[in-house]
Amino acid sequence: MLPWDQEIAGELHRDKIESELLRGNPLGDPHVRPLWVYTPPGYAESGDQRYPAIYVIQGYSGHVGMWANRVPFRQPFIETADAVFANGEAPGCILVYVDAWTAYGGSQFVDSPGTGAYHSYLCDEVVPWVDAHFRTLAAPASRAISGKSSGGFGAMITPMLRPDLFGAFATHAGDAQYEYSYLNEFAKAVRALRDYDHDILEWWADFRGRVSMTKEHDQLLVLLLGCTAAFSAAEDGTPQLPFDPRSGRLIPELWDRWLAWDPVRMIDKYADALRSQRAIWIDAGTRDEWFLDLGAEAFHEGLLRIGVPAERINFELFPAGHGGIDYRYPQATAWLAQRLAR
Repeated sequence: MLPWDQEIAGELHRDKIESELLRGNPLGDPHVRPLWVYTPPGYAESGDQRYPAIYVIQGYSGHVGMWANRVPFRQPFIETADAVFANGEAPGCILVYVDAWTAYGGSQFVDSPGTGAYHSYLCDEVVPWVDAHFRTLAAPASRAISGKSSGGFGAMITPMLRPDLFGAFATHAGDAQYEYSYLNEFAKAVRALRDYDHDILEWWADFRGRVSMTKEHDQLLVLLLGCTAAFSAAEDGTPQLPFDPRSGRLIPELWDRWLAWDPVRMIDKYADALRSQRAIWIDAGTRDEWFLDLGAEAFHEGLLRIGVPAERINFELFPAGHGGIDYRYPQATAWLAQRLAR
């Protein structure tokens, strides 16, 4: 596996989008965002032909520029996705790489007074912009969304909330079944916050004043702060932890706000939207550190329970932890591309 950039058969367009919905957001993050759009081989020569689109969103602390990162012995997804189409494994699709970074490292792709209107930005600004600038098939049957971890969460909830836009999705180790994925992290955070007078904003001030990720609990606390800002911020945007930072005791009214965003718990409320999906890919590693393999199992079971036909679902658990599963992304891309309407 060569360690250098390789020429792709399609074309990657590195554009920018100016978002009115993110202008003046609570964290002061940029409202002009990078937006990368991949067009498949033959797109430029195909005249008026229109293509399905797959939107790609990232896990926590991910931003759009990271799709070009190279690690030893592996190609970045931009190249492995291109190979799916260049090799004839699947018919051509437009891929849209969306940036939803915040100062906290992520947005969970929801609208929140703590971070900004990132779900609306995706659905009401990015999708129309892409449809206006590229030859897409602008219908939910021809539009999918895919992501891993927090991006997998976003890929699950977005078609539930907006089945008028998205008719298929892929979730790789997506955040789900919060009792297992989050509660243990809360206990670790309580211990870590003892060094900051039990105040996560005191830790945040320390974090911002030094080189990031140089203390043991930085990754844990930045994830917790970002999710808190997304799920249980006060109306003025102040993050409110869903537990007492001294004892770890859950605060029911705040924890319930987190649970309302658990995809497993959302299934019944959005059953019609889920039954309308033409293709759903679910996978996770059996050693996932956040037990998201259990969340995947529960989500899969819930889909079958509400009557999503089994033939529309690809479900798989495989030997892996949470990291290093990027080789699964092009597999899901090909599977979705074969099932989107043309």
